[in-house]
Amino acid sequence: MRNVILYDVARVHDNLLPITYTRPVAGIRLGIETIREKWERAFPGEYSYKVSAEYLAPKFPLKEADTLDDYYIASHVCPSDELVKAIEALPCGCRLTVDGEEIARHGKEAEDTVEYDPIHITALRSLTDIFTLNGEALEYDFERVTAGRTSQPISRTVTIIGDPSRVFIEEGAWVEAAVLNVQNGPIYIGRNAEIMEGTLVRGPLALCHDSHINMGTRVYGATTIGPWCKVGGELSNVVMLGYSNKAHDGFLGNAVIGEWCNLGADCVASNLKNDYTEIKLWNYPAHRFLRTGLQFCGLIMADHSKAGINTMFNTATVVGVGCNIHGSGFPRNFVASFSEGGAAGFSDVAMSKFFDIARRAMARRHVELTQTDIDIFEAIRDIAETYK
Repeated sequence: MRNVILYDVARVHDNLLPITYTRPVAGIRLGIETIREKWERAFPGEYSYKVSAEYLAPKFPLKEADTLDDYYIASHVCPSDELVKAIEALPCGCRLTVDGEEIARHGKEAEDTVEYDPIHITALRSLTDIFTLNGEALEYDFERVTAGRTSQPISRTVTIIGDPSRVFIEEGAWVEAAVLNVQNGPIYIGRNAEIMEGTLVRGPLALCHDSHINMGTRVYGATTIGPWCKVGGELSNVVMLGYSNKAHDGFLGNAVIGEWCNLGADCVASNLKNDYTEIKLWNYPAHRFLRTGLQFCGLIMADHSKAGINTMFNTATVVGVGCNIHGSGFPRNFVASFSEGGAAGFSDVAMSKFFDIARRAMARRHVELTQTDIDIFEAIRDIAETYK
């Protein structure tokens, strides 16, 4: 079996901070699956990572089998049928480029270049790409995840607007008395997931395994709810990577939420400026806010961060790892990792307290906080000092 290494391009990994503080780029969920899962389905082999952040290597180790014959694929690029064929045809010792940018190579030391000119390539290069490209990724994943398979029956209490074949329900999922509109995109409901009564959904939507949409929730596409999440209130074009909750009323739109996050009741995040001007978003490599070219952008929140009840976030707020946001008023729209507070100011999170909370939160989903995880968080804490 071929050996495939998904390698992080440093500039891309850094542009995707704080989401990539705790994972390789290919660990980001886009559509139904993570980028790695897409490649594993499209280009079967034994997979590993080559990370650009050294502190991540113990958790995501590199496994090179034969450096002359291994395949190396840029981890921010998503597969397509055309791209997979081009990589399969790539001779050993050659690299594949698109507009001069390396996308893949066959062999660690690839000197010859094959220029590839596809109609379209899907790649994450910025934080906002995660939600702006999510609809396209959902369509791609839906066709491949459901190909040749039969959905579980749709309950007679469910109202479908559009083609019922655009709804796919995995085994063990529960959907009753909901309205599912698939005219603008498909709806995928993972195994043991639940859509409670009174929910209104406009696709495209991916509700991944063991996640729940609470009663009366309104969901607009293109939205992905990763595994083991609970959501409620109103969501529009949101990507939740997994193990996170926004279980109550409150609005979240054009947003990216990492793992092990919690947004309290009536938490609201603006996604549009009052003057309708272009959004600026914090960029870690630049150490400043950069123009996005977008009018809509909401909350970007990294792993293990939380917001108390009635918390309000300004448009395009970036929250790092391990933060605890609470209190009245709007906190600033960049919050460095391991910060606690709100509009009145921030203090450092005590790491012992953070680890205790993380252990309890993860244990609820039968996941262990390992020493490797602790080492990663300690490294992030040290990095965060340069942003405070």
